[in-house]
Amino acid sequence: MALAFPFSAIVGQDEMKLALLIAAVDPTVGGVLAFGDRGAGKSTAVRALAALLPKMKIVAGCRYNCNPDTPSEFCHECRARASQGALKSVQVAVPVVDLPLGATEDRVVGALDLERALARGEKAFEPGLLARAHRGFLYIDEANLLEDHLVDLLLDVAASGQNVVEREGLSIRHPARFVLVGTGNPEEGELRPQLLDRFGLSVEVTTPNDLPSRIEVVRRRDAFERDTDAFLEVWAKHEVRLRKKIVAARERLPTVTISDATLERAAKLCMALGTDGLRGELTLMRAARALASFENAKTVTDDHLRRIAPSALRHRLRRNPLDDAGSSVRVDRAIAEVLG
Repeated sequence: MALAFPFSAIVGQDEMKLALLIAAVDPTVGGVLAFGDRGAGKSTAVRALAALLPKMKIVAGCRYNCNPDTPSEFCHECRARASQGALKSVQVAVPVVDLPLGATEDRVVGALDLERALARGEKAFEPGLLARAHRGFLYIDEANLLEDHLVDLLLDVAASGQNVVEREGLSIRHPARFVLVGTGNPEEGELRPQLLDRFGLSVEVTTPNDLPSRIEVVRRRDAFERDTDAFLEVWAKHEVRLRKKIVAARERLPTVTISDATLERAAKLCMALGTDGLRGELTLMRAARALASFENAKTVTDDHLRRIAPSALRHRLRRNPLDDAGSSVRVDRAIAEVLG
């Protein structure tokens, strides 16, 4: 398995890195969509974050990454193990599962294990990509080119947190909660609105346009490829420090408060932008709280709202034929009006 580029060593792309860190602190934020230039480090950042995160505890032998500390969410196999008193736990790396654009539905949701069916005459379920991604990341490169039937499938699973498979006489239900991360190039088409709304945060990724940054990107990438072990050793302390910060933020998150006045300003901001539904307010609140926790703040402030609002709201705006300004400009304008 190829070693991932260190997250701490990524030059620039501050909005994307912050969004991914927020999703790592609080997965309920709803995932990250990174749209922008090719070759700007989108997929590098996703894989770097997964390598950075602390290992997670799963039930030994579980094909669905069940958490031994939450028996209420066990799959059917772990419930059977628990009833026999045969549960053991192991530490594994947080999974990052690629969802290929041409994947079949069987590969995504799982299907009948044909080998066992033919060899032994048994009906057995072979888990798909959604099972592997549980409690990790499901990564879709070129998400705007994903086929409609897979988009519909993802919407159902994202809403319920479970994957239900009923086919060939099988009826299987297993947990499937993951951080959905999508990347793409806007020149190749837009994302379906239903899927776009499912991403908690949307960030714009651009190629660095200042000479020092471009030189530093090339220098670090070249050093990583020429002597990977030496490069990783140089950045190891930075990675450990950031990993500890994420772990501390997760532990602190339930204690971070958000005042009624701050909630009111978040709602006013969404109303000023005319966002549909209440998902905008919920995402803005969760993301701001995760940001506050990451920065060791006890309560959410207007500054946290101001910094995370563009990522939380820019992809939720209705088209306004009387305003040809881009979504980021409209969000910045509303922030200035509501938050000052």
